[in-house]
Amino acid sequence: MTNATEIPSRDQWLRLWSALPAASVKALASDLAGQHQVQDLALPQSGLGLLPITDSALGDTYFIGEIPLAQAHVRVTTTHGQSVEGAAILVDDRAGVARAMAILDAVLAARIPGCEAATELLDQGAAALAEQSHQRRSLLVATRVNFALLGTNEEDDDE
Repeated sequence: MTNATEIPSRDQWLRLWSALPAASVKALASDLAGQHQVQDLALPQSGLGLLPITDSALGDTYFIGEIPLAQAHVRVTTTHGQSVEGAAILVDDRAGVARAMAILDAVLAARIPGCEAATELLDQGAAALAEQSHQRRSLLVATRVNFALLGTNEEDDDE
């Protein structure tokens, strides 16, 4: 388990949890919701967002496509009355996953009971991302082409 000093910055939490199967994130959030009171401050939603881009020549903004978005905003209250808010906005179409991550966000941000399990999921997500990165690097190495030998034949230069 990660020490409190080794917890990644909050802006990385959703990325790390997103690298894990949704079922494990939702299972932990369900357990935490059983330990604490969870109130939706905004109903979890999913839909499409427009992806804008600005034309570099004229400065006009136009939309190049749609992306799936899910968002949730919750308040988690402990049995001792401590209250904290958590939120999540994901490039995903599952509002339930966004709500689960919002619960984890609140619990870990306030270091309330259950934060150790949320931290363990961060560690698992970091390991999953490291494995993905290793696999991608392996694929790049396997497909590398050596062009150094092309065009070194003197006969090609005479033509």
